[in-house]
This record gives sequence, structure tokens and C-alpha cells, in this order.
Amino acid sequence: MDDKSAVRSRETLATAREDAVDLRENAVDVREGSATSRERIIRAAETTQAASDEHMSMLQQANARLIISTIEAQKLAEQVEIAKAQMEGAKALAEKANLAKSDFLSSMSHELRTPLNAILGFAQLLEAGSPPPTATQAERLHQIIKSGWYLLDLINEILDLAVIESGKLSLSLEPLSLSEVLLECQAMIGPQAQQRGINISFAKVDPTWFAYADHTRVKQVLINLLSNAIKYNREQGTVEVACTALSPERIRIRIKDSGAGLPPEKLAQLFQPFNRLGQETGTEEGTGIGLMVTKQLVELMGGAIGVESTVGVGSEFWVDLVRDVMPQLAAEHVMAAELVPHAQGNAALRTLLYVEDNPANLMLVEQIIEGVPHVRMLSARDGNSGIALARAHLPEVILMDINLPGISGIQALKILREDPATAHIPVLAISANAMPRDIQKGLEAGFFRYLTKPIKISEFMQALDSALELAVAGKDGASI
Repeated sequence: MDDKSAVRSRETLATAREDAVDLRENAVDVREGSATSRERIIRAAETTQAASDEHMSMLQQANARLIISTIEAQKLAEQVEIAKAQMEGAKALAEKANLAKSDFLSSMSHELRTPLNAILGFAQLLEAGSPPPTATQAERLHQIIKSGWYLLDLINEILDLAVIESGKLSLSLEPLSLSEVLLECQAMIGPQAQQRGINISFAKVDPTWFAYADHTRVKQVLINLLSNAIKYNREQGTVEVACTALSPERIRIRIKDSGAGLPPEKLAQLFQPFNRLGQETGTEEGTGIGLMVTKQLVELMGGAIGVESTVGVGSEFWVDLVRDVMPQLAAEHVMAAELVPHAQGNAALRTLLYVEDNPANLMLVEQIIEGVPHVRMLSARDGNSGIALARAHLPEVILMDINLPGISGIQALKILREDPATAHIPVLAISANAMPRDIQKGLEAGFFRYLTKPIKISEFMQALDSALELAVAGKDGASI
């Protein structure tokens, strides 16, 4: 082998060794890369497992919370059902208590009115009797009658409040002439103002101004406000009444007095029930519920009430009512007829049957009828006896108490109406059951009139005359 061949062999061998070294290095790099990849894969797998474990833990926790929430929701639903049942039970108890209260008030009204009927009835007879009472007797009778009617007003206020609270107050809303209702109030309140030395003035009201309201309740509201304006006025004070149109929808009645006025703290308490604003020890009588009833009545008619007052100057109450258009009135106005004599000329004797178990009430009506010529009175102490007397004597008119021993007056009326012999006889209820629902029930049962005790003799006579006229007209028609 020559030297060149040897050199080439050595170079080839060196190259081969270098290549082998490179291969070994590449193998090492591959192994290292593979190890690194395995480590990455392992770390990724470990990370994924950890995330999966954490996610699973979160799911388990969420599931646990969901189970707890479901249990709590079930408990809450059970509590809601219990609360609902308790509320319904409380509502039933409240309704039962309210009904019991209404029944109690109705009963108490009857029990209070029955003795008042005798007190006021006989006092009126003595006042109008013959020979007339002396001046001293007349003054005493006046005080008895005044106090009796005042006591009745207090009873009515309490009953009004109870009826309003029960939601059973019935209103008859219709077009109401403000000029006419204010004239009626002026006639009613005038004597009280004169007696107290109060100058009361009513501004002229446009006759075309009408409100949509209940006639009786509007008068009740205005009389209460006017009475207060007079009672709590100063000596020789003034009361001014005016009416203004606020808008096409509203009309306002203003009552301004020259009294002592009220500070703001008392104004805030003005319409609270049974709050007399410190007047409990004063000379003026009252229950402290009149303004509360007044406010509720006004609001039930869709109106509003308010007051402005200045200490030392006076107060001005205002009542806003829903305005209405003037109705088309008939060409001929029907005027209220004067009370005509109870019998005329050679009128035939008329029979009145009074069914009543209270001796004082029987005696009262007997003494009223004694002054009525051509009318005689029969009496019965219970419903069955009254029916028997009605069938036997066929009276022109029957007065019927409601609370009677045995059958009630309403049951007796039903029996009389079902009997052809007595069906035509007008029957007047005369009862101490004076709640609005009692009156409505009586009129729906078929009574000709429903008179409440204590009776006003003039109203009693008007109702009796109307019934007698109906009875006579019926007989005359039957005989033609």
C-alpha cells in the first residue's frame, strides 16, 4: 500500500469515526428529546387529571349545594303552605269576628233604640199635649228630647263607622243638585246657628251645578261639618259656605269658620277615630268619630276632603265631589205635600192593628192614635196572635214589630201575604233593628214602609196616612 492509499484510509476512518460520533450525538439528542416529550406528556396528563379532579370536585360541590337548595326550597314551600293556611285561618277568624261585631252592633242598636223610642215618644206627646206644659215643663221636655236625639246620633255614628269598616255600606249615587242640598242644610242648621249666636251665610250656588253622589250621605257630611263649625266657633262668630267649580270633573264645597283654629300637630290627628283633640273635658259633646265617618263617606263617593287652619283665625274645610251634568228635569216639578188631616168629613172608621211585645211601645202608639179621629187600634203581643186578629178584623193598616216572640215580623208578613184575605193590607215595619241591611231586608220582604225606633211622630203619621190612603184607594177600586 502506498502512502496515498494509507492517507485516504486514515481520512476515511476519521470520517467514519466522526459520523459515528454524530450518530451517537443524534441518538443522544433523540433520547433526550424523547424523554422531554414523555415528561411533557406526563406533565400534561397530570395537569389534565388535576383539572379533571378539580372539575369533578366542583361538580360534586355544586351537586351538594343543589341538593341542599332543593331541601331548603322544599322546606320553604312547606313554610309558605303553613303560612298560607295560617293566613286563611286568620282571615276566616277576622271575618267571623267582623260578622260577630256586626251582629253585636245590630243587637245593641236594637237594645238601645227600644228604650229610646219610649223616652222620646212620650216626651214628644207631653210637649204637644193638651193642656200645654208650663214654661218650666216645656224646657225640661226640650232637654229630654234634645238629649235623646243626641244619644241617637251617637248610636248612629258608631253604627255608620262599623258598617263602613265592614265594607257593607250601600250608596245610591245619582245627579245631585248642590243648590238644593245646601238649601236643605241651611234650613236644618239655621236654628243651631241662631241658638249659638253664630252668623252663618250661604253663597248663592249656580242651579246648573250637579254632583254625582248620594243625597243622604252628602247631607250627613255637610251637616256634620256645619255643626262642628258652629260648635267650635267663637262667640258671635261667622260661618261662610260657598261652592266653586274646580274643573269639569270636580266641584268643591267650602265651609269656613272664625273659630280658634288648629295647630299643625292637631291637624294631622283630625281625621283619626275617637280622637277629640283634647276636647274630652270641654263643654262640647261628641264621640270623636264624626270626622272619620265624614272622610270615609266622602272617599266612598269618589271625592276628597281636607282642611286648612290658622290658629287665632279659624278653619276652612273643603269637600270635593265628582261633578255631573244637569239632568233633564221634567217640566212639572212634584212638590212635597203638606201633612193632610188624618181623616176628613164623615170618613169611615179605620182599623189599625199593632203587633208589638213591648208594653211601653204599645202604650206610646195607643196614645198617638188617641189623637187621630176615625182610627181605632187593635194590638197583639206576638206574630201568631197578630195574624189571627188580621184575619178576623181585616184592618186597613198593620204595624209590625220585627223582633217578636215566636215567629218574627218578617215571617208574619210572609204568612199575611200568602193569604188572599190579608194580602192587600199594607204592613208597616216599626223596629229598633235600624242597620242599613235590616232596613233593606225589610223592604225586600214587602213592608210598605220601614220605620225605625225611636220614631218621630210626624214621620210616623205621614207613613200611616200614606198607608191609609192606599188602603182606602184599594177598597174603593175593588167596589167599583
